[in-house]
Amino acid sequence: MRIAIPVANGRLCAHFGHCESFAIIDVDMENNSLSSDSTVEAPPHQPGLLPPWLVQHGVTMVIAGGMGFRAQQLFTAQGIKVLVGAPTDVPAAIVQAWLDGRLQLGDNLCDH
Repeated sequence: MRIAIPVANGRLCAHFGHCESFAIIDVDMENNSLSSDSTVEAPPHQPGLLPPWLVQHGVTMVIAGGMGFRAQQLFTAQGIKVLVGAPTDVPAAIVQAWLDGRLQLGDNLCDH
């Protein structure tokens, strides 16, 4: 599994479409661990661009603080699972919390 997290200043960016980069984290589901971690600069913000762009990077899940409903639909149509309401923590800690079943998701931080 490959998880993408929008990042600004090394932490989850609350507004998905305005992040500086994406942490791309590969997860070994058998061992419940992170197997690799890289950062990819985000392309310029354009509606509808990120779902196919992240598919090209092999992403199968996105964990975000906030994301508009239409964006969530576009990701789902591309076969990417979306979790919203994640805390603004460092990406590896967020993914490890998800793997451990202790990731606390709050409200979607985006209202469009």
